[in-house]
Amino acid sequence: MTNATKSRIRWSDLPDAVRAAAEDILGDRVVEAVSQPGGFSPGTADRVRTAGGRRAFVKAVSPAQNDRSPGLHRTEALIAAALPPAAPAPRLLGSYDDGDWVALVFTDVEGRHPVTPWDADELRVVLSTLEVMADTLTPTSIAVAPTAAEQLAADFAGWRRIAEDPPPDLAPWARARLPELCAAADRGLTALTGETLCHLDIRADNLLIGLDGTVSVVDWPWACRGPAWLDSLMILINVQLHGGHDPEELLPELPLAAGVHPADLTGVLAGFTGFFLDAARRPPPPGIPTVRAFQRAQGDALLRWLPRRLR
Repeated sequence: MTNATKSRIRWSDLPDAVRAAAEDILGDRVVEAVSQPGGFSPGTADRVRTAGGRRAFVKAVSPAQNDRSPGLHRTEALIAAALPPAAPAPRLLGSYDDGDWVALVFTDVEGRHPVTPWDADELRVVLSTLEVMADTLTPTSIAVAPTAAEQLAADFAGWRRIAEDPPPDLAPWARARLPELCAAADRGLTALTGETLCHLDIRADNLLIGLDGTVSVVDWPWACRGPAWLDSLMILINVQLHGGHDPEELLPELPLAAGVHPADLTGVLAGFTGFFLDAARRPPPPGIPTVRAFQRAQGDALLRWLPRRLR
């Protein structure tokens, strides 16, 4: 899994005040911290153990690592605190915010990410979990979460930006059908209505399979209000990226997507394709050197799927 862990800071790099705040939340002194791989945040991501044996997960960041990351942590703190207990997500134990550093302390999940290419049994469990999660989070009362259309409006305009300045390596079929791709993304955006709290960043490295086989969904800063099927569609994008199954064959089997117009699903896929390809052209954000390559890989993967849907 491509990630930014080479630039990630660790528990020992945090200011004394931030570590003390996390220990206050835990009610004990931290004696061990193990940095976790995966993801793209340049801030800390540590599983910690206290002197009394309590375990937790601590993530912390400041603008010095990336100027947008503290805002994402603040948003995640609001979302995580409002998640109902039945949601398949770690519980937020507390947070710290001094205006510069933001730290979140969660219950620990002893588990691992799903294997990729995707294993059939693990994918089945993940999809089942997403169905239960959608049911649990519908309707959502978390008013701080924007609508999916609000969250993705700028992203889904990616094809329009590409049409204005097509990259020389754009697939010939996509170059020939840019107006159609723009229209499809517009339709996808209008299809993102609903009152389900959607995670919006469902992928293998944001999932943990516990020792008991249950699935936990982590990292909620992009959560939004949208259709119940959105997160299930997002995991199929990850399947298309990593392989193991044909997402086109899996899509009709998604219960949450039953009855959704196929052109709406295609439009959402088109919207994400344009977003990934357009974003990948930009310089990497400070402290996150590998995210553009990951976005390009996702865009290229969707370009291999999208023509089958457009036909």
